[in-house]
Amino acid sequence: MKIDIVTGFPKMLEGPINDSMIRKAQRNKKVEIKIHDLRDFTDDRHKTIDDYPYGGSAGMVLKIEPIVRCLDQIFETNDRNDAELILTSPRGPVFKQNDAKRLSLKKHLVFLCGHYKGIDERIHEFYSFKELSIGDYILSSGEIASLVIVDSIVRLLPGVLKDIESAWTDSFEDGLLDAPYYTRPEEYQEIKVPKVLLSGNHSKIEEWCQLKRESITKERRPDLYKKYLN
Repeated sequence: MKIDIVTGFPKMLEGPINDSMIRKAQRNKKVEIKIHDLRDFTDDRHKTIDDYPYGGSAGMVLKIEPIVRCLDQIFETNDRNDAELILTSPRGPVFKQNDAKRLSLKKHLVFLCGHYKGIDERIHEFYSFKELSIGDYILSSGEIASLVIVDSIVRLLPGVLKDIESAWTDSFEDGLLDAPYYTRPEEYQEIKVPKVLLSGNHSKIEEWCQLKRESITKERRPDLYKKYLN
């Protein structure tokens, strides 16, 4: 997979994509991630990427020229038909695990990170973006949202996780939250690991985990539990 990230603030991305699992995925040639700095596509000495919005609204808006120039350069050497373009935006549907699965099958993803009050709306006249939100709350930048989505996708790529079963049994994979986990020591300050997990009886353990998943989801995310029952 190839992932291009278009941003005016590359340092917000450089640390996370060069650490932990995403770094390992890149080193093992499972994914190629490139960050594009919008300031490299400006034409003034101040490298301006934003300006005041027409109409007198408060805040600043990302300018269209650097974005189009950057995207045009990306597609000089990449087939536009192979790419899915993603704009992190509160206007899009909320990103779900099924979206991560679908996107993990793509050859090429291009993320455009919003910032300030947003992006010049005319970008949609030049490129077809799928808008995605990561939740109903306010962030300082689309870079953070893009990192969330990239992380959720990269971990699903074949060969990234040693134990792929671990990925497919995480929360949200089948509509339920995950069961509790315990590790050594078996007892800590008189609090013991549940006996069933030490029994070696896999059918009993699976039954316990399923019951825990259902009860936790029912208690903490009744909205998910209702969907699960349906």
